Amino acid sequence: MDEKQRRIVDEAIAIADARGIDAVSMRAVGQRLGLSPMALYPYLRSKDALLDGMVERLLGELLAMAPATGGWQEQLRAVARAVRALARRHPGAYPLIMSRPGETAETRRLDDLISEILRAAGVPAADVARLERLLSTILLGFANSEVNGRFGAGPATGDWDTEFDRDLDDEIRLIEGIITRSSAT
Repeated sequence: MDEKQRRIVDEAIAIADARGIDAVSMRAVGQRLGLSPMALYPYLRSKDALLDGMVERLLGELLAMAPATGGWQEQLRAVARAVRALARRHPGAYPLIMSRPGETAETRRLDDLISEILRAAGVPAADVARLERLLSTILLGFANSEVNGRFGAGPATGDWDTEFDRDLDDEIRLIEGIITRSSAT
């Protein structure tokens, strides 16, 4: 993404964060930049390209926050916390990650990162793709539900941080159980 594309996409993310995804249009982005909507098309050929660019920027930000250090459990926790931090930083734009097809380079990088963590944990190759989809859905869905009000008042534990950590513990135990079952057969 060149500098002009990045600026256009950043303005679209700002619009989404302020007013929601439905407020994002080539016209709205052009107005923020002091340009006509037609001036944007040489850089992003359609609204779909703009939305995909937004997903790329958001996931690039997420991946930059998720260090690949420590054991697999620590790596998984880092990715999970990065997902949640991204959703909190961009609550209006974040739902795009859940609604756009996973066909961007950064989407594949996130999928690959989670798959690498699962392989490092010892998950059998035949189960990696399935577990990657499950974990991605859980992590992305939790963060989306939290920032967009689906969860309501609050969990029985008193705060979402504790609830999130407990959910991560459960996910890790699920992975460990799959590893144990596969090594027993």
